[in-house]
Formats: sequence, structure tokens, C-alpha cells
Amino acid sequence: MSVVAIEHLQLALSGNQVLREVSFSLEEGECRALVGESGSGKSLTAMCLLGLAPPNAVLNAEQFSVMGQPLPAQGHRDWRGWRGRRIAMIFQNPMTALSPTRTIGAQLSECFRLHRNMDRRQARAESAALLERLAIPRAEQRLSQYPFEFSGGMLQRVMIALAVACRPKLLIADEPTTALDVTVQAEVLALLRELQHEQGTSLLFISHDLGVVANIADTVSVMYAGETVESASVASLLRHPAHPYSEALQAAMPRLHSREITVAIPGSPPDMRGTIHGCAFAPRCKHRMAICEDSPPLLISPRGAGVRCWRWHPDYPERWRLQHD
Repeated sequence: MSVVAIEHLQLALSGNQVLREVSFSLEEGECRALVGESGSGKSLTAMCLLGLAPPNAVLNAEQFSVMGQPLPAQGHRDWRGWRGRRIAMIFQNPMTALSPTRTIGAQLSECFRLHRNMDRRQARAESAALLERLAIPRAEQRLSQYPFEFSGGMLQRVMIALAVACRPKLLIADEPTTALDVTVQAEVLALLRELQHEQGTSLLFISHDLGVVANIADTVSVMYAGETVESASVASLLRHPAHPYSEALQAAMPRLHSREITVAIPGSPPDMRGTIHGCAFAPRCKHRMAICEDSPPLLISPRGAGVRCWRWHPDYPERWRLQHD
């Protein structure tokens, strides 16, 4: 049974379709990455999995479940039984996610008291033990300090502690290393992997950086304009990307000790306030064809990747003429 199963997820805001076709699954103990440019719908998908879509949002999906159970309607009070114990999230910026007026100990102890029915003394002891587990020195003293007294790397460890305190089945990490330097970034990634294996947690990792994804994920779903355009294993996507957008993301990724030239993706993502006809990536794609005026279905590449691109249709290329500019 999949820990997460999403099929044909759509989300409309003020009549605008901001999530158009999101489909992926996440197995027990697996790390799946969602990658794509800013505005592709990665974080919004995660917020839907937490029941935190905007109040005026209209959500539709053929399947939208965690651990085989359909998720409540967005904003419903039943989400109180899901967040923390079943689903938890590490937010991108800990300085805005943590309360600046409460001590670290108060915020962390609250998780243990609310979700694991501990008294004040037990919760504080567990909080100190967890901070020690996450390599935060003088953990007992640190519990009495405020977020502004911590470095960025230490704050991110506190966010991880808050997320894993209740041993959730699903952990969502929304670009947790973006604001960190390379050394701390590597430590946080290693820590997430270690905790994932230790607790048997499934990890949904959101990033725009394929280099980071290569170091932590097992599988990848590439998103563009509110749509999943490719799903594959990390090895397959990095070596043999099936969708032109996946190819373009790789070409735009800087590489150390390489003579390959970094190539920017031409053009801009579509305006999600309007209606998108056909393949959303077609205006930026070097492989575009006349048939791209129609929306491509989900096809399977010879290497097993799920991909929304007409090039993988059984009739390609005999019936459709390439139209390059």
C-alpha cells in the first residue's frame, strides 16, 4: 500500500487552475522529490497534503489519500488528527515558521504534550534528548533560548526536531537547505536520510536543485505549470531524461569540474491566470511539433518513466512533422 497516492489532482484559485494535473505515489520508506521552477506548484501540492490550501481553493482529485485513507476536505477540523502524528512538514524558512516570542523548549515540548500525551517534565526531557540526537550542543540549556539565539543551521535542526517528534509516516521537506551553506546543507541532508531510515518515514522532498535531489531522493517527479510532466527514478532521470523540460533543467544546472556549458531555459513559464492550451512547455521546447497544440496524455518511455510528451507516443515520429523555429 502506498503511503501517498495522488491521481489527477487539480486546484483552482479564484477561477484560475493553478494545479492542473498532479499525479504521483510515495511508497513506505521511499524519498520522492518534487522538482521544478518557482511557481510550478511544488509547495502548493505539499500544502494540500497538509490541508492548508487557501480558503477559496477548489480541489478535485480522482485519488487523494495517505496510508490508504482519503484525506479530509481542505481546512476541515479533522486535519488536527492528521498533522503531527501522521503528516509533518519542515518549512523552508525556520525564522518565519517558528514563533519568535516563545522559547525553543516551549515550542518543541508542545508537540510531545499534544500528540503523545506527555506531562511537562516528560516533554522537556524528550525535547532535550531529541535536540541532542540532532547534534545540537548543550541541548538542555538551548531549550530556554529563543529562535534569534540560534544560527540558521541550528534552527533548521530545530525544525526537523519539531517535524519528527511524533514519528510521522509522511515527512514533507520544503526546500529545507536553500538558505544554508554547502557544509551545513550536506549535514542536514545526511540527517534527514538517517532519520528517515531510522523511523521508517516516507519523505517528500521539494527542491529546484537537481544536485541536492541526486543526494537524497530515490524517485523524482518533475513539475511544470501545475502539472507532473515526468516521474522516474533519480538515476534514470539524471542519465536519460525523457521530457524536454527535464532535459532543460539538467542543462541549466551548474557543474563543478566540467567543460559543459550551462544553458538557460529560454522564455518564461506560462501565466497561470490564463487558460493553457496544449502542452504548457511547447513555447519553450526545441522539440515542439504541430500535435503539441493538444495536451499530451501520460505516456511511458522505453526506460519506464511516466512522461507527458508526444515524442513517446507509439506513432512518433512517422505521423507528426517537427516544427522548429
